[in-house]
Amino acid sequence: MAVSVTIECVVKMFGAYTALKDVSLGVLPGELFFLLGPSGCGKTTLLRCIAGFYRPDSGRILIGDEEVTARPPHRRDTGMMFQSYALWPHMTVEENVAFGLEMRKVPRAESRRRVGEALELVHLADRAKARPNQLSGGQQQRVALARALVIRPRCLLLDEPLSNLDAKLRLEMRMEIRRICKQAGLTAIYVTHDQKEALSAADRLAVMRDGKIEQTGTPEEVYRAPSNRFVAGFIGEGTFIEGRIETLERLGVRVSTRIGTLRAASAPQGMSTGDRVTLCLRPESLCLSPPPEEPSDNLLRGQFIESAYLGEVAQHRIGVPSADGSASCVLTAVELNPVAGRRREGEPTSVWVPPEHVIVTPF
Repeated sequence: MAVSVTIECVVKMFGAYTALKDVSLGVLPGELFFLLGPSGCGKTTLLRCIAGFYRPDSGRILIGDEEVTARPPHRRDTGMMFQSYALWPHMTVEENVAFGLEMRKVPRAESRRRVGEALELVHLADRAKARPNQLSGGQQQRVALARALVIRPRCLLLDEPLSNLDAKLRLEMRMEIRRICKQAGLTAIYVTHDQKEALSAADRLAVMRDGKIEQTGTPEEVYRAPSNRFVAGFIGEGTFIEGRIETLERLGVRVSTRIGTLRAASAPQGMSTGDRVTLCLRPESLCLSPPPEEPSDNLLRGQFIESAYLGEVAQHRIGVPSADGSASCVLTAVELNPVAGRRREGEPTSVWVPPEHVIVTPF
């Protein structure tokens, strides 16, 4: 049965360095929850505190209704999958998977049955007698996952499990891990620095920086409504433009910027006229072909600086002059094929930004 995981005001220090700063977090039963952030942000430290490898200096950790803060790892009923698969080279696939059951002295018949079920779940039943050096990187990763699953943990913990795979295999395996976790009915906490990995596979995610959680939400919530500039820049790409709120209206907010006044459909609560803000314009939100009726808001004039054809999309950098003509703001836009192609440097263009796609964050 899936369980919740609750982190309450956890602080972890290494000497004078504070790796986790009063972190609180709730993971729902059966949820695939991602901890996302740059290197050194504290995400792996938090995962190791949940696993029991580190003990917090203060705060509480609960798995289900049980506090496990002071329990050793083997008494937490968690399964851990590391960056390194750590498979025994002299053992077969089924022997590697059965190792945890042997340590728990599970009867041999029960162990064989559970190993078979785990290998079926990860689609490796036909490779049970193979050794690790006879498997591909993706297959070795699935063996490590089966080994973590076979002990029937209440919570599965994954520490950047795809970091050793090539880009194409990572793409395949991230959805495979989601399928396996959902099919097994597991609560899983997954650490990564890969934004696309988190956006594509997570039920919810937390973005971390400097030992703190910056924002928690669904991938859609965090991408479309980031809480600050750091989150907006870390989750996806965008052009950032500083401005000041001119007016707050029933249908949105008008922001004065160096390239003119832009209207956004919404703004964070608590903002007032005159407040400094930062706008984020996502590349996919910029329309190079305005709608039939030319909009009165958010229509910019500029010219192509450079253009790159990337197959499925074309990516453009567009210079938009400032309102006083003193400098140019460079926007990044993408076009989907089959229309997309390279544009000539200096070619004029119009750029329309739908108000609902103008992201407003505190300055």
